Amino acid sequence: MLRLLLPVAGLATVLRAANISQRTFGIDYGCNCFVKDGRPFRYISGSIHYSRIPRYYWKDRLLKMKMAGLDAIQTYVPWNYHEPQMGVYDFSGDRDLEYFLQLADETGLLVILRAGPYICAEWDMGGLPAWLLEKESIVLRSSDSDYLAAVEKWMSVLLPKMKPHLYQNGGPIIMVQVENEYGSYFACDYDYLRSLQKLFRQHLGDEVVLFTTDGASQLYLRCGALQGFYATVDFAPGGNVTAAFLAQRSSEPTGPLVNSEFYTGWLDHWGHRHSVVPAQTIAKTLNEILACGANVNLYMFIGGTNFAYWNGANMPYMPQPTSYDYDAPLSEAGDLTEKYFALREVIGMYNQLPEGLIPPTTSKFAYGKVHLQKVGTVVEFLDRLSPAGPVKSTFPLTFVQLKQYFGFVLYRTKLPKNCTEPTQLSSPLNGVHDRAYVSVDGVLQGILERDKSLMINITGKAGANMDILVENMGRVNYGRYNNDFKGLVSNLTLDQDILVEWEIYPLDIDGAVNHSIHGYPDRPKRSVGNPVSYETPTFYTGTLLIPGGIPDLPQDTYVNFPGWTKGQIWINGFNLGRYWPARGPQLTLFVPRNILVSSVPNNITVLELEHSHCSTQACEIEFVDKPVINATTQLFALQEPSAFFFNHLLQLKRSLQKGCTVP
Repeated sequence: MLRLLLPVAGLATVLRAANISQRTFGIDYGCNCFVKDGRPFRYISGSIHYSRIPRYYWKDRLLKMKMAGLDAIQTYVPWNYHEPQMGVYDFSGDRDLEYFLQLADETGLLVILRAGPYICAEWDMGGLPAWLLEKESIVLRSSDSDYLAAVEKWMSVLLPKMKPHLYQNGGPIIMVQVENEYGSYFACDYDYLRSLQKLFRQHLGDEVVLFTTDGASQLYLRCGALQGFYATVDFAPGGNVTAAFLAQRSSEPTGPLVNSEFYTGWLDHWGHRHSVVPAQTIAKTLNEILACGANVNLYMFIGGTNFAYWNGANMPYMPQPTSYDYDAPLSEAGDLTEKYFALREVIGMYNQLPEGLIPPTTSKFAYGKVHLQKVGTVVEFLDRLSPAGPVKSTFPLTFVQLKQYFGFVLYRTKLPKNCTEPTQLSSPLNGVHDRAYVSVDGVLQGILERDKSLMINITGKAGANMDILVENMGRVNYGRYNNDFKGLVSNLTLDQDILVEWEIYPLDIDGAVNHSIHGYPDRPKRSVGNPVSYETPTFYTGTLLIPGGIPDLPQDTYVNFPGWTKGQIWINGFNLGRYWPARGPQLTLFVPRNILVSSVPNNITVLELEHSHCSTQACEIEFVDKPVINATTQLFALQEPSAFFFNHLLQLKRSLQKGCTVP
């Protein structure tokens, strides 16, 4: 009778504790399988990166994944996304990882957490924060004491937040990956992996399954696997599934077979074809994987968007575009694709598909053309963009030395001599990281670009201001070169003379866009020139008025840049990302509805870095209802005719370079 008097809240607590005590997840090496709550378990999972999808759409994307028949999702935790400055942590809004985990749990999806500290993911610096490079001698992803100290501090913040979300504690997380494809990194530092193992066990306990992922080759598993971690592999469609899993068996003679990254598509680079992998190829290999009882994670199930400056890059230096569509089963905007239904059909042969309706593809709206007006150049706005003024230095300083981790820095020096005839300005040590827009007294002279254009000719009078606006186009996200310093990382020369005495302006463009770009600047006394074919980096602004009287607006849309060259766009202060239609293949940028409003005009700011068509045509951008991320560019004449062939050549190239994602 006493039990009947137990308060309702107390009864709920007792029942929850009893339920948690029955929740277990582990490995049965005897039956070569995972065991969940005492029963054999095989998962079919899909990758989704919360950092690439607005919080507004998390639930929609997760539900579509659940309705595809998935048991689980896999997600990365980008360290630099949550600790943008040393000791400054952000888990709010679109960075609310715990809310994302809660939504996955409520949707009925288990979670495989890839906690890092390094993630690759075609994300800036592989998720490592750029401020680590403030000590230039630091050896990333190693037992270097400075690196380990920073990792330990970060994990002491992240992992305690994750512990309540472990499966045995009532949450959705069944497994946690430590590091990522470490066997593809040059260091091969077992002490580093042991330090991570100790750190993760200290914060998460001994029950959780910790695992590693490496390419399906003994070459990669040799340095990537470690006793105490369960070794899994990754490989692409179209290959020999049996041979790939035999590589895993070289490290794990018994236990479940796991492909932690089964590629549904591939990444893109500016200036190359959009990667496409046929749905039939994926479906065939997925069926082979599931037929042999293996566990699989489809990378990506939805790719999403590299908003702002978050894209990574590969070497030789090739930055990735704003879209991370990945030719995945769900498009960048969460649209259902032919590939989604083809893979759902295969999954339905092995998993019971959930009953109910699949959430439909979200509506898109073509809002039409928006007129923009030129409001001023970067130089004209310099006082607003860099209110603290310049840092003076004899030689150039890098972004990290300026504590400017993303975006743009303007370097200024005076011409030491008359250059009435074209005079060679060069970066002899390939020290422009990554792209520099050079002007003299406001007249654009040319562009220097990492690995591509190391010399231009300039003209100007002695004492003229030479301004060099340097753009960080994304840090290398894999391999030994992810200690990727930005800015002018070595000296520039004029003829053979090293240029000295610099004024260096770190630019807070994102902050200025939110406060002061929409007003006209104070014009400098000096003429800024009026070049016919090119212009110095310039701001344009306009407003989009969402039509009234139409239900369900605002809706998702895409912004197109006909006649524009390269730059960055903000809508209502939200940094949508980079556009570069002159190089392609991406022409349109995805605009999620959550950043738009219908109550007041939507403010639009465009920073065009090279050349707009505004001097000869209507100064417009256009909002359309269909994406173009696979347009042909002039550079494609040099590429292979088959995108699928290119995709696999790229995978081979990355494996030979010991990149992070190995087929």
